[in-house]
This record gives sequence, C-alpha cells and structure tokens, in this order.
Amino acid sequence: MGLWVRESSFYKNFFRLTLLIALQNIITLGVNLSDNLLLGGYSQAALSGVALANQIQFVLQMLVMGAAEGLVILSARSWGAKNLEAVKKAASIGMRIALLVSLVMWVIVFVFPHGCMSLFTNEDRVIEEGAAYLRIICFSYLFFAVTNVLLASLRSVEIVRIGFIVSLSTLIINVCLNYVLIYGHFGFPRMGVSGSATATLAARIIETFIVIVFIKRFDRRLMLKLKDFYRIDMQLFRQYLRIGSPILMANLLWACAMGAQSAILGHMGEASIAANSVATTVFQLVTVITYASASATAVVIGKTIGEGHISKIKTYSKTLQLLYLFIGLATGLVLFVAKDYVMDLYAISSDAKTLAVQFMTVLSITVVGTAYQMPALTGIVRSGGDTKFVLYNDFIFMWLIVLPASALCAFVFGLSPLMTFICLKCDQILKCFVALVKVNRFRWIRTFGTDTAPVDSTKSAAT
Repeated sequence: MGLWVRESSFYKNFFRLTLLIALQNIITLGVNLSDNLLLGGYSQAALSGVALANQIQFVLQMLVMGAAEGLVILSARSWGAKNLEAVKKAASIGMRIALLVSLVMWVIVFVFPHGCMSLFTNEDRVIEEGAAYLRIICFSYLFFAVTNVLLASLRSVEIVRIGFIVSLSTLIINVCLNYVLIYGHFGFPRMGVSGSATATLAARIIETFIVIVFIKRFDRRLMLKLKDFYRIDMQLFRQYLRIGSPILMANLLWACAMGAQSAILGHMGEASIAANSVATTVFQLVTVITYASASATAVVIGKTIGEGHISKIKTYSKTLQLLYLFIGLATGLVLFVAKDYVMDLYAISSDAKTLAVQFMTVLSITVVGTAYQMPALTGIVRSGGDTKFVLYNDFIFMWLIVLPASALCAFVFGLSPLMTFICLKCDQILKCFVALVKVNRFRWIRTFGTDTAPVDSTKSAAT
C-alpha cells in the first residue's frame, strides 16, 4: 500500500475544506489581531490586560469547540451514511452543552472579573484594564456558543462557505468599531479597552444573526429548525458523552494549560506579557492552515468511515501525515521571515519587542512539530473514534512535564523568559514521536453504537 492517495477527489475535498476553514479562521483571528494592534498602539497595559483576559475567552473557546468537535465526529459519520436526522439530533446535544458551558463561564467572569485576572498577573494596571474588558466581553459568550455550534453542524455536512462570510462580516464590524470606540473618533467617547470589548460584543451578536438567517433562508441541505433543538435523543446523548466527554476534558485541560503558561510568563513582568501576546497572535495567524487541516481531516475521515470505506483509511492517513509535514515546514519559514517586520506595528517597549522576536524564532521551529502532531492526533485519531488518547497524551505532556519544568525554570532557577518559553513549547516536538507511533499502528478506528473495539481495517462494511 503506497504513501500517496491516487484519488483526485480526496485531494480536492481535503484542500477545499482546509482552505475555506483556513479563510474563516484567518478572518476570525483578524478580529483578535485588530484588537491586538489597536490596543498595542493605545498602551502596553491595555494590550497586556486584554491579552490575559482573552485567556479566559480561550477557555470558553476550547470548551465550545470541544462540544462542536464531538458533534462533528458523530455528524460526519451520519452524513456519510446519509442520515440527516441523526445530524440534527447531534446538533441539539452539542448546542445544549455549549450553552451550559458559556452560561457558567459568563457567571464566573461577570461576578469575579478582578479575581479572574489576578490568576494571571500581579501587575495592578494590567488587572484593571483586563477586568474592564471582561465586564463587557462576557456578554458575548452565549452568542459565541450558538454561532460556533451552528457552524460546526453545517461543516459536518460539508457546508463551509457560510463560516467565511460570517467571519468576514465580524472582522469588518470589529475593526471599524474598534477604531471608533478605542480612540474616540467621530465624536464617540475614548473608551480604550471597554471600547474594544463593546466592538467585539456587537460583532458577535451580528454574526449569530447572520448564521440564523442563512440556515432559515438559504440552507437546502441540513435544514435545521428551531424545533430540532427542543428534543433530545437519549441513546445518541449517551453515545455523544462517550465520544465527546474526553474531547471536552482534553480541551479544558489544554485551555487551562495555556492559561497557566500565560500566568508563568505573566509573573515575569509586563514586557513578557506583551511579548507573549504579540508572538502568540502572529503564531495563530500563520498557523491557520494547520488548524484548518485538522478540522478538514475530521470531516474527511469521519465521512469515509460513515460511508463504510474502512479499507481506505490507512492510505488516507499516510498521505495526510505527509501533507501535514509540508504545511509545517512552509509555516515555519513564513513565521521566521515575518517576525522582524511585524514589530513595526506595535507601540511596545524595546525589551518587549526583543522578547517577542525571540519567542517567534522559537515558534518558527516548534510549529513544524505542531503542524504534524496536532492534526494527526486531533484530526485523524479523534475522528477515527479514539477520543481518550489525546486527553491522556496532553495531560501527561502538559501537566506532568511541561508546566512543572517551566515553573521551576521561572521561579526556582530564575532562568530568563526566553529559556522558560522554550521549555513551555518543547512538547510540540516531543509529541511528534508519540503521534507517529499512534497513527501508524491503526488501532484508533472505532465503531459507534455497538462497542468501541478497533475495527478490522481490511473490512469495508458500514459502521
């Protein structure tokens, strides 16, 4: 069996999904980048405060995306089997979980904004700016959950263009309102971080409205209706929990780990906070293809299993791994070349700029590992049905190795922010060896509904 798939339809479908999801992601990140750039020109404290406040948004994002990923794994298989009713039932379950998560997060952030910020830094100015941002942005959480579950439902049946349209509208609205409200142009008050939060809240409300209008007026494939969300299939719900709960837990642990990383750097000074914010934002922007490839893989693998073409999975997986490596090398090169140019866009201290360039140099190397292991594990292995492995793998690497070692570097041995940052990102390379073995043993292909034992990869019977 060769390394390369010879079906043109495979490449066409994978790259179409990847590029459209990447366009959506790059525009979504453009919202964060506009906040980052405009606040970076406003004050370093504002930039740092919002950067840390967005770590809380990241926890919400990972939990909502976890609910959406479980939905996509189930729905893509149902779509492959042409069972649209099951897709609608999965959408109802995903929506309930996402709304519950966002409601809990809203209560915590609205009641304890200063307490949430103090988890990440002890800089008073940064805490005040971040708390002012949180008091407003927390009202966007419910809208964010609704939009992303609906988009995931559409993506599972290969409707992805609406995501691009929604993200583009959000970017335009957010940039315009940021410019007006942060600095007080056109007669509006100068609101600073509160203006940035207000702009993002308005954009989130409008994007939810656009998705609902699209589903109601233009979608002719899935045809979701409000009544579909009133009912719940308990058998499918139990199946969803078996598949989706490890994803939710893994995403929660990962989001908390990213928050812990920011907290470690946040207690090393305001320059480290600002540098990490800049480096992370640029990193996220240049890795949109990597994360989009994982989402596209989940649909491709899930649909193929749902169609009953189990015998194709091995070749698909080998080809995908090679594509991930090419994507990683290209991404690393782009990040390395771009790192010096982006600093001219920021009004931050010279120490922060120096650190940001150093951080991006490190990321230009580790991103090759990220581009391989992340879609291999969260795209191939998860969509194959083995959702627990990523949970165990992330827990061991992040919570038992990376975070303890990094904390020792920062607070016991007194090493520099750069050395601490290298320690924080080393798992992106180490996980590649685990991913290589896990994926190519092909014990991750599971059926749903009967048991979770591995499927004989030589069979082609429908799951």
